[in-house]
Amino acid sequence: MMCFLRVTTMFLFLFLDIVNSRVVHGEQNAPLVYDKSSLVSFMLCIVSDPENALESWKSPNVHVCDWSGVKCSNASDRIIELDLSEKSLGGTISPSLGNLSSLKILDLSGNFFVGHIPKELGYLIHLRQLSLSGNFLEGVIPSEFGFLHSLDYLDMESNNLDGEIPTSLFCNGSSLSYIDLSNNSLGGFIPLSNECVLKELRFFLLWSNHFVGHVPLSLSNSTQLKWLDLESNMLSGELPSEIVHNWPQLQFLYLSYNDFVSHDGNTNLEPFFASLMNLSRFQELELAGNRLGGKLPHIIGDLPTSMQHLHLEGNLIYGSIPPHISNLVNLTFLNLSSNQINGSIPSSFCHMIRLERVYLSNNSLHGEIPSELSDIKHLGLLDLSRNKLSGSIPDSFANLPQLRRLLLYDNQLSGKIPPSLGKCVNLEILDLSHNKISGQIPAEVAALASLKLYLNLSSNNLYGPIPLELSKMDMVLAVDLSMNNLSGRIPPQLESSIALEYLNLSGNSLEGPIPYSLGQLPYLEALDVSSNQLSGVIPVSLQLSSTLKILNFSFNKFSGNVSNKGAFSSLTIDSFLGNDGLCGTVIGMESCHKKHSYHLVFLLIPVLLFATPLLCMCRYSMVIKSRVRKRFTVVNKGKLRDEEEETEELHYPKISYGNLREATGGFSSSSLIGSGQFGQVYKGVLLDNTRVAVKVLDTETAGDISWSFKRECQIIRKIRHRNLIKIITICSKPGFKALVLPLMPNGSLERHLYPSHGLSQRLDVVQLVRICSDVAEGMSYLHHYSPVKIAHCDLKPSNILLDEDMTALVTDFGIAKLVKGDDSASTSYSAASFSSTQGLLCGSVGYIAPEYGMGKHASTQGDVYSFGVILLEIVTGRRPTDVLMHEGSSLHEWVKRQYTNQDKLGKLVEEALQRYSSCLPNHHNRTRQDVILELVELGLICTQQNPSTRPTMMDVAQELGRLKDYLTNPNSSCRSENSVK
Repeated sequence: MMCFLRVTTMFLFLFLDIVNSRVVHGEQNAPLVYDKSSLVSFMLCIVSDPENALESWKSPNVHVCDWSGVKCSNASDRIIELDLSEKSLGGTISPSLGNLSSLKILDLSGNFFVGHIPKELGYLIHLRQLSLSGNFLEGVIPSEFGFLHSLDYLDMESNNLDGEIPTSLFCNGSSLSYIDLSNNSLGGFIPLSNECVLKELRFFLLWSNHFVGHVPLSLSNSTQLKWLDLESNMLSGELPSEIVHNWPQLQFLYLSYNDFVSHDGNTNLEPFFASLMNLSRFQELELAGNRLGGKLPHIIGDLPTSMQHLHLEGNLIYGSIPPHISNLVNLTFLNLSSNQINGSIPSSFCHMIRLERVYLSNNSLHGEIPSELSDIKHLGLLDLSRNKLSGSIPDSFANLPQLRRLLLYDNQLSGKIPPSLGKCVNLEILDLSHNKISGQIPAEVAALASLKLYLNLSSNNLYGPIPLELSKMDMVLAVDLSMNNLSGRIPPQLESSIALEYLNLSGNSLEGPIPYSLGQLPYLEALDVSSNQLSGVIPVSLQLSSTLKILNFSFNKFSGNVSNKGAFSSLTIDSFLGNDGLCGTVIGMESCHKKHSYHLVFLLIPVLLFATPLLCMCRYSMVIKSRVRKRFTVVNKGKLRDEEEETEELHYPKISYGNLREATGGFSSSSLIGSGQFGQVYKGVLLDNTRVAVKVLDTETAGDISWSFKRECQIIRKIRHRNLIKIITICSKPGFKALVLPLMPNGSLERHLYPSHGLSQRLDVVQLVRICSDVAEGMSYLHHYSPVKIAHCDLKPSNILLDEDMTALVTDFGIAKLVKGDDSASTSYSAASFSSTQGLLCGSVGYIAPEYGMGKHASTQGDVYSFGVILLEIVTGRRPTDVLMHEGSSLHEWVKRQYTNQDKLGKLVEEALQRYSSCLPNHHNRTRQDVILELVELGLICTQQNPSTRPTMMDVAQELGRLKDYLTNPNSSCRSENSVK
């Protein structure tokens, strides 16, 4: 409205200017005055010009043809070009531009224009080039654009346009050679038919929209096509092999993240690859994130040798990699990750000497890593993670001078880390975690000063000291050496790793004190030294650190006074468990004054005893011996009776150790189905043919077993809900304690999320929503309706079991906590009996609420956070720990970055749809998309940093219940009016 008023007011003044021009300069200049008035009207709709791009437009001494961005014709003295691209202009596009009747080029790209595209632009019949890309324009593409018969170049990429492409645009735009409508919200079918042919078309880009249907057959008439990008839409059908061979000039073909299948019922890729064989200029093929099935055909090696990029990741491709692929000698980028490919890595890869990046992760490749890969001198990234590769890491990798990222984690590699890797002087990331690698950390590798992101050697069998050379990594952000057998002291020289933000040395055999210098690292945010043999006083430098947020000193031999000041102000006893020598003012920690009093008493006792007359000692010696003998008798009998009566005390039917041993085949490895923090789980069959899971608590590693055992029994006995696990019975004897639970035939949710665990069944979207709803209902009961309000504290996919009907049940209450302030709880259990056994934090890494890292008490809001992480994990298919190590952020932060980028969000949703099959008809793709998007949003809301802003599990259960209804009745709204805030 303001723009309209400004234009109307200015028109009155310009009218006199036009009349004066006709009188003074003659009739021939009037059209230019009209053009000028149109530009002035356009300028009045600009509300922001931070670069003063229109400064010359405001000067009365500058001729309109000399205005910035304006070009006039020498012959007609009319404006023929307006180019204001990348000027940071903000406002709306004035319809007055439609009056520039001689305009041939209009470029307003890379600005901040909002509102709708004026239909008046469709009257610029001489327009050849129109570029409005990179703005914030919304609404539909005007059908009047069908009048632009001379249009050759149309670019409206990266706006907020919606609706369908007007049929008239393609039917009448026979001159169009370049079309880019990418990164909008356009939908419907691609409006090409035998009546609408674009014979001059060379570039056709529609990526990141919502187009449906097949690739139009009439597109085969565009025989000059060079570039086709339909990525990230909802297109379906077989790969367009019958069309492709009609494009002899084709160089780039992008069909990723759609719903395409291969030929012959999604079993044959050969016809499509055959259609590409004669495209002599072909360079890049992207088919990632579809549902393509079938084996890689041998003719893949007969593709044009001009090929540079090949993307086939995220499909259902199986079988081995054909050795003939090495014929693609100009290939620089190869991605076959996240398929079902098996066999070994062909040694013939070495013939593709131009390869720079190779992704083969998340398959079932086995055998050894070919040493011939070292012949690929340009190789900068090699990702072989999440396979079944064995053998040792080739020494020859030292011959890869350009190698920047080497990812071999989650395999079955053995042997030692080759010291020769230290010659890879450009290496930025080295991840060898979760293998069977042994030996010491080579000094040459530890001295890799080029490492900029992270070094991960965790979960191997490494031993020996931490090399002093590690201090030379002065740019590395994260170092994880946890879960090995490292010994010796923590080197003080680590202070030289000045960029270090994350250091994990837990689960080793390190001894001695923590170096004072460690607390002086300027950017260190997380330090975990738990489960070692460290001793001495915790250095005050850590307390004085202004950056440390997460600390874990648990299960060591530390001593001394710990103050709740500085970085320790938010910590609780959970950060210091298993250190009997510590005292101080940290929440839950025994005060030093009280501990010193105890020491004084212990010193006085022997003095008093020795001061007692010897005669009295003799006189009463027999009496004391008698009492002691009786007492031991009573204690031993009582102890045995306690063990025998524990089952009765907890109100469960009796079962003997022998029964369980027989049911599980002597607790054989073949019956082992899982392990956790407190022990192992075995499957078995009782005498009455009941199939059970027997959870045997590990008496060597679980700490106070009686406490943990009773705790889980007591908690489960008090709760009753269809989505919470029930105990059949328990078995308790000296040195042995077990829970007998119903056997869940469909295993855990984790096994279904990661098929590499041996599960072939794919979940569909409906099942996922039902599972999430089941878990939310169970957690809502724990938080709001249970007789004792309980925070689970360790919610994760492996603790969600699925019965024969795929109903989800929450299990493993080993570290659950009664919610503070619950009166019913205080009468039944002591506060001590519900202290955490998790060390620093309650739960598992990646699922832990951030406030726990600041020392906050466990709460139901922490469970909401964990549940949100599970939702995001389901949608992304990424473990939160993987995101932390490989992206340097939490899963919440990573997904949030995708969510704020329309292109990345669309790709994320499409990948989720490809990951999970659907029991819905194809025309319900929109329904599935809405549901996935809703899960993303709900996951982000549940994982907000501030616990007070998260919803309750009651709210979450209601939202997921609504989603279930929506899947049953897609006509109902996917967005509730009272959505979770």
